[in-house]
Amino acid sequence: MTAAENGLKPKIKARSKRQKMFDIQEELKKLPDKPGVYIHKDAFGQVIYVGKAVSLRKRVRQYFQSSKNHAPKVLKMVENIAEFEYITTGSEMEALVLECNLIKQYRPKYNILLRDDKTYPYIKVTLGEQYPRILKTRRIVTDGSKYFGPYPDAGAVNTIIDLLNDLYELKRCSASSFPEGFTPCLNYHIKKCRGICRGGVSRQEYMENVQKAIDFLGGKSRELTDLLKEKMEKASEELRFEDAAAYRNYLSDISVLMEKQRVVLSKPEDLDIVLITEGLSGAHAVLFTVRAGKLSGRESFFLGDTGQSSREELAAEFIKQYYYENVMIPKEILVAKLPEEHALLESWLSEQRGSSVTVLAPARGEKRALMELVKKDVSEMLRDIDERARRQLEKEESVRSGLSEVFGDFAEQIHRIESYDISNINGVDSVGAMVVFYDGHPMPKAYRRFKIKTIEGPDDTGSLQEVLFRRLRDGLNGVKGFEELPDLIVMDGGIGQIHAAQAVIRALKADIPVAGLAKDDKHRTRALIFEEQEYPLKGNTDLFAYLGAIQEEVHRFAIDYHHRLRGKQMTRSVLDAIPGIGEKRKLALLSHFGSVDAIKAADVEALSQAPGMNMRAAESVHEYFAEKEEQAKAPVQEGQ
Repeated sequence: MTAAENGLKPKIKARSKRQKMFDIQEELKKLPDKPGVYIHKDAFGQVIYVGKAVSLRKRVRQYFQSSKNHAPKVLKMVENIAEFEYITTGSEMEALVLECNLIKQYRPKYNILLRDDKTYPYIKVTLGEQYPRILKTRRIVTDGSKYFGPYPDAGAVNTIIDLLNDLYELKRCSASSFPEGFTPCLNYHIKKCRGICRGGVSRQEYMENVQKAIDFLGGKSRELTDLLKEKMEKASEELRFEDAAAYRNYLSDISVLMEKQRVVLSKPEDLDIVLITEGLSGAHAVLFTVRAGKLSGRESFFLGDTGQSSREELAAEFIKQYYYENVMIPKEILVAKLPEEHALLESWLSEQRGSSVTVLAPARGEKRALMELVKKDVSEMLRDIDERARRQLEKEESVRSGLSEVFGDFAEQIHRIESYDISNINGVDSVGAMVVFYDGHPMPKAYRRFKIKTIEGPDDTGSLQEVLFRRLRDGLNGVKGFEELPDLIVMDGGIGQIHAAQAVIRALKADIPVAGLAKDDKHRTRALIFEEQEYPLKGNTDLFAYLGAIQEEVHRFAIDYHHRLRGKQMTRSVLDAIPGIGEKRKLALLSHFGSVDAIKAADVEALSQAPGMNMRAAESVHEYFAEKEEQAKAPVQEGQ
């Protein structure tokens, strides 16, 4: 059965992880001369590379033959291959689709993976809904919506969405149907929506306004800017200066949004341009979008360690990964030089788009001129990136030098550093936080939160030991998300915290070094402690800043988690206990008054004026807090 016949989720022709020994040479003899996808794994069963092949037999065998033609990256990968698996497909096209799917699923270490230098937002019009909305998004999905962008200024995007929603009175809530008795949301009560849920506007009239918004986002901005100028001038004449200033700000944000959209083609064509550039910072894929003949956006993606891959190979890898998840595929994609598999890419892109797509390396004409124009732009961009990379490299070398003074040769083995912190108020609602820095950079996806379960009261050391025990126990047991253990643990405190952490590590029979941070009389970090010795940080500004960044990040993460839990408990324990106050009224009260304390202080009349409230509900809230206040004032009886 082919991958297509099995929904591209076939059983892998498999080498079970339970097998004691995987004989690579024997398994190579079993490879079929068929198209498919191969999956290399390391000794821990982790997927480290996914590739496709016209012939699995020929392609996979190449890795284990003479290494003289292999790039260093490939040699390193082959050293780590403990076993491989493969999936046969009916065609090379099926193999390409499956390869994209598996790379997305496993994100293997030795594949080229896209990392956004900056992910720009899109504006989404949800045309798949009966009453479409306008939203900001950074993900593009196939759901019938229309997307505009990417845009370089997220703040301007937010403002434009607010403007279009306000000006054309569009629906903001996510409700798609409005049954009998449907309760309007807060936007209706504060005059931000005409009440589609109450039949306040016909669908034809609503869609006319949606189309006006789409026309504006498509580049027809004259009608909207003229309208805003007219409103600004009228507001100024009527001495409504705040309104005039708001319209002026809207015009400014429209200008920011549209300034990158310069005409570059004589015809209103849609196309993308993919360029690969390499510098001190490594390889980057740069994507330019041209919509209706206008250059409308630019995004760059860091490609990581690319080995000795050619720019054409990198362009092909980028196209496969980017357009696999992106429904905005234009009719034409321009590249500097055609990749070897461009015909296969065209077939796949055409299938994805539902109509013909061409991958073209323009040799003459205005598209060639456009290619030269964006190459200059990329050259300037790369200079800026390389300058930042040079400064960052200097800092990293300074930090590495400082670590070497403390840890000696072991410093070269330090890649993953973990730090922990506890947050509570007088021992109540204690939580723990773990942050991870890898090669000097924070890894937010690896951060973890813990609710303290076994320690009562303000015992930070005991709480830290619980957190560390749970983290390392799960790591040693291979629990997902905790598998990779730290190379170094940095405790926020001094000798006491170091000894507490070491006791946990010894109990688990692990071998992880622990360092700590000593404070001065003003609670400022002054030294790094390792193996009972102090190393002053005053002389190394970059190492001091690096360790300070770890401290600040773990404090922030712990406090943020504690505040979120406390906030949820406050609103849940107070407002949810009031008869007649459900989720919508609770949110409306908080939005209207701003805090629980303000709700407590309000009288019945003020409470009844809040959106969604009536006199009966207002009396219920007022009586509840009045009763609580009386209870608090009552004297405590003997024996209570």
